[in-house]
Amino acid sequence: APDVELFAERVADYRAVVVRCAEDEVEQRIADALPADARVVVPEGLPWTVPGAVPDDGLSALELDRLDAVVTAATVGIATTGTIVLSHGPGEGRRALTLVPDLHVCVVRADQVVADVPDAVALLDPARPTTWVSGPSATSDIELNRVEGVHGPRTLHVVLVG
Repeated sequence: APDVELFAERVADYRAVVVRCAEDEVEQRIADALPADARVVVPEGLPWTVPGAVPDDGLSALELDRLDAVVTAATVGIATTGTIVLSHGPGEGRRALTLVPDLHVCVVRADQVVADVPDAVALLDPARPTTWVSGPSATSDIELNRVEGVHGPRTLHVVLVG
């Protein structure tokens, strides 16, 4: 689908890693995205098994900071902007999970990709908190030097299914 192709391109434009796979390859692609011996947290309700992962049972920010990575699902992907939206339901976890660890591995299904922001907003529950992710966290200093990882994960790895 053209939206899915555009989404993959736009996500990659943000210096994120995008890997496409079939449904039966998701767990392997997640494993491939994680460094050896990484300490990984997973939210409740994540449909894929991540060996050795720590479930999030209300870990403190300090405990989260000691972990290397988080693996989550997503609610929607936006093709025109390459943005992933999490609404923090099952498999997506709370906001701190996706903001503290240095690596965010996010699984997005092709059928979750929509063309643009209005299409995404139409699918979201306005009563739920959302986190909008466009590539790794980045900011620019006064001289416009780009610095990644200041306000969130330095590395975003997207597993695009289907």
